[in-house]
Amino acid sequence: MDKRKAQVPLVCHGHSRPIVDLSYSPITPDGFFLVSASKDGKPMLRNGETGDWIGTFEGHKGAVWAACLDTPALRAATASADFSARVWDALTGDELHSFEHKHIVRTCAFSESTTHLLTGGAEKILRIFDLNRPDAPPTILEGSPGTPIRAAVWHHSDQTILSSSNDMGGVRIWDVRTKAIVRTLDTKSSCTSVEVSRDSNYITTADGNTVKFWDANHFGLVKSYTMPRPVESASLFPSRSKFIAGGDDMWVRLFDFTTGDEIECNKGHHGPVHCVRFSPGGESYASGSEDGTIRIWRTVSGTEEFEVGSFGNSDVSQIRVGVDEVVRKVEGFHITQDNGSDS
Repeated sequence: MDKRKAQVPLVCHGHSRPIVDLSYSPITPDGFFLVSASKDGKPMLRNGETGDWIGTFEGHKGAVWAACLDTPALRAATASADFSARVWDALTGDELHSFEHKHIVRTCAFSESTTHLLTGGAEKILRIFDLNRPDAPPTILEGSPGTPIRAAVWHHSDQTILSSSNDMGGVRIWDVRTKAIVRTLDTKSSCTSVEVSRDSNYITTADGNTVKFWDANHFGLVKSYTMPRPVESASLFPSRSKFIAGGDDMWVRLFDFTTGDEIECNKGHHGPVHCVRFSPGGESYASGSEDGTIRIWRTVSGTEEFEVGSFGNSDVSQIRVGVDEVVRKVEGFHITQDNGSDS
């Protein structure tokens, strides 16, 4: 146990300003990938296992607050302080679409079907863009409380949206068909992190000093844990046995889901931790910090690898990725290797 607490992470340099969002792709035939959003305005794509830089999406004129990948990891989306959300080709780095807004865009998410893009931000409304008709006006969801939207994610096969706001507690549940809020998950503080588990059974939220887990089908509160320090982000292990949390004390903590006991505390960041996410198989997790670095930590080691996530005793080769498996992306990207170096 003591040895695990002192584990040395993979450290990913390249960003020049704080990292404010991280998102993994699902496992694809080419492996899995990690995209990062930073206040330096240069979102980056990496090999999800090794952290190796693949490319940088160039074009935003302001801080990028959110970034995500679609299901096959062929497209990336970003939300920026330059009043735009953009969709990129993840194989070449080319910009595919730019959706203009009237204020800062704080969050973005591809639908499960990958046909629509959800955005929200300082305008206090949600927009849904049809990626098959990018020139068509977006669907607008209004009626959110009068504070900027902090996070928004899809749920229930794109029939439901979950959103949280700055300076106001609660997670609002939207019915996409009626464009109305149908329920609110009550929290005392503003939710800075909202995550739907990969099996779609749990919602994980972080607000103030609390990490909460909700039944994603009936929306009842399942567990609530008070953390040692204020947390900004939390993520649930794919098989639900563990969860991670990070916040203002610069440490990334791993907890037991059933008891809430701390399993390990990983130190290394030199600034508050703004985002934490488990990899799709659960064999590692990533943290992004005010210090401008991403750190990738191992969840398991040795024979434990056969028990990660929901893969049971399956061959670990199915979820591990080698650098050679992302050559197709590296060679296709239009950004030169020097632009994404760790210097």
